[in-house]
Order: sequence, then C-alpha cells, then structure tokens
Amino acid sequence: MNWFVLLVAIVAAVVVLGGLFLVATANRLDRLHVRLDAGWAALDAALARRSVVARAVAAGALPPPEGACLREAADAAETAPRPDREAAENELTRLLAVIDRDRLPPRLADELADAEQRVVIARRVHNDAVRDTLALRRRRKVRYFKLAGTAPQPEYFEIAEPDPAT
Repeated sequence: MNWFVLLVAIVAAVVVLGGLFLVATANRLDRLHVRLDAGWAALDAALARRSVVARAVAAGALPPPEGACLREAADAAETAPRPDREAAENELTRLLAVIDRDRLPPRLADELADAEQRVVIARRVHNDAVRDTLALRRRRKVRYFKLAGTAPQPEYFEIAEPDPAT
C-alpha cells in the first residue's frame, strides 16, 4: 500500500508540473500574439503615414501625370486588403524610388525619408514578432495540445525596402 501512495503522489506531481509548464507556454504564446498584433498595428500606421506623405508629394511637387500615378498608387496601397497589400506597397515603393528628391522641397523630402525609414523599422519589428511566434507555434507541445487555439497563423510582410541613399 505504501508504494501505491508514493506512485500516485509522483504521478500527481508530474501531471501538475506538466500542466503548469503548458500554462506557462500558453501564456507566452498569448503574449507573442499580442506583440504580433501590436507590430502589425505599428506597421499599418507607418504604411498609412507613408501613403499620406506620398499623396502630399504627388500634389505639391510633381507634374500632373506623375502626380496622378503616385496618388493612385498611394490610394491603392492604403485601401488594399491585407492579402494584396504587399503588391500595392511594393508598387508605391517603386514609384517613390524614381522620384528625384532634389526636386522636392527640403521639408517634404525629409518627411518622405522619415516615413520610409519608419516603414522599414515597423516592418522589421513586425517580421521579428512573426518569426518568434512561428518558432513557438512549431514546437510539438504547442501543436499536440493546440495551445495556439484559433489564432490565425502569422505571416511575414515582405516589401521592398527603399534605397537609403535616396
């Protein structure tokens, strides 16, 4: 009888410790998903700001054909649904890259450069959060016990980065 009580106590301790370990992992995964959402919100805000600055450049410093094309690309990038957002943002990046920054007023050129650098930083922060979340979601214990719940699989946001020399 003594060995049976000891065995039950050991099994109970293992189950409790295992449960605590799973709860800690689930909490970490939840925090990573919160970080992921915050990273996307920051990236979305940086992309929106860049679109606003691109429209200001199109309105004030470019001839009508170039300005209209840039304005349409900025509108398309800002209103694109998430699955199509990368292509629209890449098109806007391509159009902004061919603008001669020397033709722009200095404040507008600085604002554009600042908006582009904020996009670069926000994209890196978002993609770091995606990487960390995916790394934890790939672990066996997370998959076996379905600790991710119904949270969607995070995806990287890959867009072309502007040339820092411009």
